[in-house]
Amino acid sequence: MDKLKNPIIPGYYPDPSICRVGDDYYLACSSFELYPGIPLFHSRDLVHWEQICNVMTEENDFHMEKSYGANGVMAPTIRYNNGLFYIINANFADKGNFIVTAKNPAGPWSKPHYLDDVPGIDASIFFDNDGQCYVIGTGNVWDNGTGVKERGIWLAKYDIENFHMAGEPYTIWNSALRGASSPEAPHLYHIGEYYYLVIAEGGTEHYHSVTVARSRELFSFYEGNPANPVLTHRHMGFRAPIINVGHADLIDLPDGSWYAVFLASRLIEGVSKNLGRETFICPVIWERDWPVFTPETGKVEWEYEAPASLPETVYPKEASRDEFDTPLLPLYWTFWGRPYEKYYESGDGKLSIRCIPQRMNEELQPVRFGSPRDCSAYAAFIARRQRQLRATATTCMHFLPSGTEEAGLAVVQAFNHQLRMCRCVSEGKQLLRVLQITADFKSYPYLPGFESETIEKVLAEIPWDGEEIVLRIAMDQEDFHILCGSSEDDLQELCEFDGRIINPEKVGCMTGTMIGMYATANGADSDNKAVFSYFELDQ
Repeated sequence: MDKLKNPIIPGYYPDPSICRVGDDYYLACSSFELYPGIPLFHSRDLVHWEQICNVMTEENDFHMEKSYGANGVMAPTIRYNNGLFYIINANFADKGNFIVTAKNPAGPWSKPHYLDDVPGIDASIFFDNDGQCYVIGTGNVWDNGTGVKERGIWLAKYDIENFHMAGEPYTIWNSALRGASSPEAPHLYHIGEYYYLVIAEGGTEHYHSVTVARSRELFSFYEGNPANPVLTHRHMGFRAPIINVGHADLIDLPDGSWYAVFLASRLIEGVSKNLGRETFICPVIWERDWPVFTPETGKVEWEYEAPASLPETVYPKEASRDEFDTPLLPLYWTFWGRPYEKYYESGDGKLSIRCIPQRMNEELQPVRFGSPRDCSAYAAFIARRQRQLRATATTCMHFLPSGTEEAGLAVVQAFNHQLRMCRCVSEGKQLLRVLQITADFKSYPYLPGFESETIEKVLAEIPWDGEEIVLRIAMDQEDFHILCGSSEDDLQELCEFDGRIINPEKVGCMTGTMIGMYATANGADSDNKAVFSYFELDQ
C-alpha cells in the first residue's frame, strides 16, 4: 500500500476538518472567496482522496463576493450524528455563522441555518455520547484577573433541532501561552474519562500551533497539556521546508489508532508559500491520557506508514487537460465570487467567457462586515488550484479585442497580486501583453486605517493580429517562464518572472495560487467573448 504522503490534499485546501462514518472518511476545507464553497473529500484509507462535492452552491443560496482574497468562508467543522451530516461555518461575505446538513455527504446540502446567537469565529459543534449537542466558539471571554477580557474558548448547550443555543456560554479555556495570539479553531472530543479540547493558537502564519486541554467535567475550566504546543514548526526557524503548522482535527480508526489532519505550508526556496495552506496528516498516540502528535520525531514528516488496517482504495486523478466537452465543469474548477450572471458557457470543445465590466483587479477597499450582499462582486475568472511546486498551464484562445477589452491567462494570489497574459488593444494596435499586478499597503483590509495602492507593470508586449493564440505559463518553483505562439509546437518566450513578487508571504498566507482563464471589458459593457478550446494544467 502507498504511504501517507504529505500534503495528503495538496494546494489551496486549508483548515481541514474530518469525520468518520463506518469505514468512510470525509474531510471539508475552507474556500474563502472561491465559488462554489467548502470542497468536500472522501477516502477509505486516508491515503487517497476524491472530491465528492462542493457543499455550498447556488442550489443552497450560497453568496460569495470577490474582495481582497482572504474574506468569505473559512474554518468549517464537519460532524455526523444519527444519520445526518452537519457542517458549521462562517461566511464573512454574508450573514456570518451558519449550519448546513445533508443525509448524503455528496449532497444535496440544506440551505444555511444562520446562527444569530453564536458569536465569534471558527465555531464548532460537538455531539456527546448521549447525543446531546454543544457549540464551541471563540471571543473575548476570559477574565485575566484585571477586569479585562482576553480571547478564549466558550462552550454552550445547543438545540440542534431548532438551531439555537439552549444554555449560556461558559468559558472553558483561554490558551496554552499567556496572552497567546488568536486562540481559535476549537474542536471538542469525549475520549475515555476526559473531554479533550484541541485548538489553534499563535496565528495562522509562522507561529501557528496546535494545543490541547482536558477536563473530566464538560463545563469546567480545562487543564492545559504540560507538553503544549503539541504540534508546531515555529521553533524550526523561517526556512523549515514545512511551515505554518496548526489547526488540527482528530480522527479515530476502527482498530483504535488515531490520526490528526491539520494545515501547513510548503516553503519554496526557503522564502515563499505560493501554494498557500494545504492539508497534512500525522499519526497520534496516547500517553498518560494525553495525545502525542507525530510520535518519536515530534515534527511533521513528509510521509508515514499508511494505516495497515484500512483497505487501499485508489481513485482517478484529476484530469490535467480539460477539453470543455460538457456544459458542467468538473468539481475542481472555481470562480472568484459567485457569478450572478452566466458570463461563460462550456460545451462542444470550447469554453467561452464574456468580457464583463468587472475588472480583475479592482482597487482594494476596507472590509465592512455585515454589509448588504453585493451581487456584482465577482470576476470573469475560471481557475484551478496550483497543487505542486512545478506546474505548467497552457490554453488556446480565440479572441479579437477592441476598446478596453482584454482576456487571457492569469495566475492570481490575494490582495491584487497577479500575473496576467492578455490580448488587448493599445493606441489602435493589437497586442499580447504580460502584466504584473501588485498592491502596496501597510495593514490588512480588515484592520482600521487600511489604505492601498494597486500598481500595474508591463513586463513584455508584442504585436499580435491573429485571432488565435496559444498561451503558456511554466512555473518551476519561483521561476516563471511566459510563452506564446500560434501552436504548442511554435512557442516563443516573452519573458521570465520571479514568482516571489506575487507570493502570499508578501500579503499574508491565507490563500494560494489560482491559475485560469479570464475576460474583462475593464468597466465597459461588451458582448465580446474569449473562446478557449482547451486548458491544460500539468503538475
